[in-house]
Amino acid sequence: MSALYTRLHQIPMFHGGQLLSQLRSIVRVDLDSMDPAAAQRHEQYTFTDMTSNQAIVNNQATYPENKTLVLDAIEYVRTLHRGPAVSAVEVGDRLREALDVVSLIWDAQTVRMAKLVYPHLTGKVHAQTSPSVSNDTQKTIVHARRIVNLFEAHGIPSARVCIKIPATPAGITACRVLSSPSPDVPAINTLATCVFSLPQARAAAQAGCTYAAPYFNELRVHFDETTWVKYDNPVREHPMSPVIASIVAALKGSNTLVMPASIKNVPEVLALVALRPDHITISAPLLDELAVLPALPEADLAHVTSEVTDELEHTDFLANDGAALASALINDPDVERRIQDAINLFADCELQAMEYVRSGAQTSGVKWDGEALWY
Repeated sequence: MSALYTRLHQIPMFHGGQLLSQLRSIVRVDLDSMDPAAAQRHEQYTFTDMTSNQAIVNNQATYPENKTLVLDAIEYVRTLHRGPAVSAVEVGDRLREALDVVSLIWDAQTVRMAKLVYPHLTGKVHAQTSPSVSNDTQKTIVHARRIVNLFEAHGIPSARVCIKIPATPAGITACRVLSSPSPDVPAINTLATCVFSLPQARAAAQAGCTYAAPYFNELRVHFDETTWVKYDNPVREHPMSPVIASIVAALKGSNTLVMPASIKNVPEVLALVALRPDHITISAPLLDELAVLPALPEADLAHVTSEVTDELEHTDFLANDGAALASALINDPDVERRIQDAINLFADCELQAMEYVRSGAQTSGVKWDGEALWY
């Protein structure tokens, strides 16, 4: 496929083409952006899902045109707390949890931005639980349910919502609880994110996740360009290609769909399409590039398969609160490092987002005692 990448780099950007349409005929294409303008630019293609995370939300929220959204979110949450000092724990049965007011405002902001993209989708909107609770099963469950309740309060049904949860042992355990309906609590669609290994993907399938999202690149490459390794032939050379190929093969026939993420350039998109996942989520800049490129010969996108020969095929990764998954991660320190680095980066973005909320609250005259009580 190396000749393919040479040809791509020789194609002038002003030549319109059908590459994006061609890719959509092979896999479901999702929008990895919360920018409604990006969705509108490609309306003729109709996206399935919209994916997001703390980095995407923080970036989109700080656009000048979205300044009023955070103020609206602040006012929305304030209406939930009207009356004597009322903590976030007492918002009501459908929004009951022990996370602070600033976090609740940010969730409302996330939902409101997602709602702007929602009309351009045939599938689901995605939102990610806080990285601060990635190693706490119960807090992850609470946060996931709160996000879904907020979406429903804003007119988006839970069936059209998917909650992204880092694929740590605690996170996967939370996914199992959320994905399992009970007489009083309906099931919630979940996506296991920050997936870098086959054991994580198998655990996601065992937990009943709607999606598993293996990262093609470490998250850090989107923050520090010097950490990204550009391969001439990523489907053959990139170290994650065989991992994702094995995940696709292992999860085939399960109820968990594979949605690769963290993609840096067009050749990586094409490499992933050749692996035939169920979905692929693509950033707005890459979608813009793909939309002006011509279709390729079918041979250039031929299916690249992989045999699954791992010894953990029949391992129960959910037993004992994910003990087998924890062991697999300990035995693969590089995967464990990549997961933790992604969580740390998301946490940094979340802290920036919280500061943005606080500054917006101060501008609008909102006050609260500490983080929990309005006055």
